[in-house]
Amino acid sequence: MAYDEDLANRIREIVQGEPALTEQRMFGGLAFLINGNMAVAASGQGGLLLRVDPADTPTLVRRPEATRFEMRGREMDGWLRIDPTGLTTTRGLKSWVSRGVSYARSLPAK
Repeated sequence: MAYDEDLANRIREIVQGEPALTEQRMFGGLAFLINGNMAVAASGQGGLLLRVDPADTPTLVRRPEATRFEMRGREMDGWLRIDPTGLTTTRGLKSWVSRGVSYARSLPAK
């Protein structure tokens, strides 16, 4: 499945103007990186792939639209999948995207 181009454009509108922002195809989707660190991606499997502080993962996955990202059968703290149902409003999308951008900004530049 290709990533949702409409979702990518909505993300782009939110992050435009962020210093050191780049876009890169990865994980089958389109990722938005800050200083070389992935913040958020329009996932090729639908919805968002989001990078967050690993310590926040247990709290965030209590939300119905959020689950841990799974890679090679292993759930990973600090990486979330956000179901499209949690992204229908601009406010909901901004909330998730802002969280990813804030965390990416806290990491050392690559």
